[in-house]
Amino acid sequence: MSIKQKINKILNNRFGPVFLVSALLCGISLLTRLSLLVYSASSVDWSILNLLKIFIIGLFYDLAAASFAVIPIVIYLWLMPSKWYNRKFSRILLFIYFFFVVFTLIFNAVSEWFFWEEFSVRYNFIAVDYLVYTTEVIGNIRQSYPINSIMVGLVVVTALAVYLLRNYITPSTTGKSSFGKRTKIALVLLCLPVFTYFCVSHKLKYLSKNQYVNELSGNGMYDFGFAFWNNQLDYNTFYKTLPIKKTESILSHLLQEDSTSTFKNTSRNISNTGTENKMNVVLISVESLSAEFMTAFGNTQHITPQLDSLAKEGLLFDNLYASGTRTVRGLEALSLCIPPTPGQSIVKRPDNHNLFTLGSVFRDKGYNSRFIYGGYGYFDNMNEFFSNNGYEVTDRSALQDAEIHYSNIWGVADEDLFTLSLRELDKDYKNNKPFFAQIMTVSNHRPYTYPEGRIDIPSHTGREGAVKYTDYAIGKFIREAKQKPWFSNTLFVIVADHCASSAGKVQLPVDKYHIPMIFYSPGHITPGKFEKLTAQIDIGPTILGYLNFSYNSKFFGQDVFRMKNSDERAFISTYQSLGYIKNGKLIILDPNKKAATYKPDFTTGNAVTIPADQKLINEAITNYQMASYLYQNGLYGFESKKK
Repeated sequence: MSIKQKINKILNNRFGPVFLVSALLCGISLLTRLSLLVYSASSVDWSILNLLKIFIIGLFYDLAAASFAVIPIVIYLWLMPSKWYNRKFSRILLFIYFFFVVFTLIFNAVSEWFFWEEFSVRYNFIAVDYLVYTTEVIGNIRQSYPINSIMVGLVVVTALAVYLLRNYITPSTTGKSSFGKRTKIALVLLCLPVFTYFCVSHKLKYLSKNQYVNELSGNGMYDFGFAFWNNQLDYNTFYKTLPIKKTESILSHLLQEDSTSTFKNTSRNISNTGTENKMNVVLISVESLSAEFMTAFGNTQHITPQLDSLAKEGLLFDNLYASGTRTVRGLEALSLCIPPTPGQSIVKRPDNHNLFTLGSVFRDKGYNSRFIYGGYGYFDNMNEFFSNNGYEVTDRSALQDAEIHYSNIWGVADEDLFTLSLRELDKDYKNNKPFFAQIMTVSNHRPYTYPEGRIDIPSHTGREGAVKYTDYAIGKFIREAKQKPWFSNTLFVIVADHCASSAGKVQLPVDKYHIPMIFYSPGHITPGKFEKLTAQIDIGPTILGYLNFSYNSKFFGQDVFRMKNSDERAFISTYQSLGYIKNGKLIILDPNKKAATYKPDFTTGNAVTIPADQKLINEAITNYQMASYLYQNGLYGFESKKK
């Protein structure tokens, strides 16, 4: 029997459409994998073994995804009586179903391409988040791509594909099959997704040292389902742990240098002699500002002239690393000063009210603590989180239409955000209130649009233009702030929330977490560079230390101006890989209860495996385990010392 005859025999069977759906899914997934491989050719470690991993493991995950995808058609073919299934309307239903299937598969392939172009990974928890904020995400897509033309093209291609498949879709409607026989086959087919769910491991794709090979070995739809069910990871279940008493002992040793009294978990008194300096503080969290964009770090495009000027006039931190790859991780690090817990950011988790935050410390000191955002604060749960953790929230809804020069789906142009910020800060000054304001920019984000005529790069032409526009807006804000009576008593801290890209050949490419920070306050800050290794979670305690504040702290971060060289370390992460940088080494904790030690190249981001450093591994476990433990057990709350 020829292959064609065998295929016809399968398609003539009652469950022939199941085979066809599976073949379509695997075929389109193969083409997607090939396209992404060619697109990322320069980043893939080419070898026969890696190619085998990509395509053999990839096919395995394609089949795993197919086992779930066929559930609706299996149930339909099982329960539909033969006397109805053999009629014309059943064939029409099959054509409608296959149109939907083919359209979905092609649409998914196109979506995967754009997702890969942005993040260089298959679908992950970011894609799951996109389901929650459909207004912003769909708006971003519409403003970034010719979506109407793309959709029309997809419909045309789908219609053509279904037409070409017409002779393979309906053969199964010509025969008869007893309910008993259908039941046996259906139950076997329905057991496959159950087996896949419980027995197929997501770890199989992580068999290569090259991250691109690992991602190409996956299946986007399967990875999406995995991310959906594992958006929050319980640390104790998935990661290496130590006895709590041992973690307390290690953490006490790591943090006790920063305190002068008893230590419980992370709680300790930070005592500074002398008078507290009640300066105003403006913390500007800049969207996606990689260090590599600034001339100070070697960039030759001159897209950050304002920031480069401020860096020369202030204190530039040139060895600072972001906690994660998304804005919510940056917000978490800047406000909670806690290592990134696996899974979703605490900013978006339940039971995240009344936590120990930088804003709550400032408020306890008599400040008005603000969070000012250019978009609508319901996005990423920002309004809910900040308003219940010591901050007064102001978002774009505080602006009248006439006050907005430009906006896109993410929010108003950064210049309008800073105009709003100046207005709010002026209110605090008139009310004789010192202020702490965290301002979050949005313009340096796809679709990279901004008002025309501000800079010499046209809007909507790419990342470089968005960076330069945000730089322009920050410079304009500082110039206008200089005219305010509160300027001379204000510390400006400008820092990125995360880098523009997190893609690299290795699991955690350290260069993709390198971000800049500037402390700027003429007359107070001596110009220079701060070269010690600094974590994003250290920023809050360092600001408080600079102001000479004494307070009861629960922060994991430390005042880097007073730390010893031996205390330098940083935390980097994805939603599941947890990194700890210290002594020129990188520890990575994975959810398979594994820990590995690497020697990273801080210029290229590459890393090589070296013998395990158990002391650093224990320190990494301690920080991440305790961060999860304190949050999950309600021990990271804020308790005011005021009566």
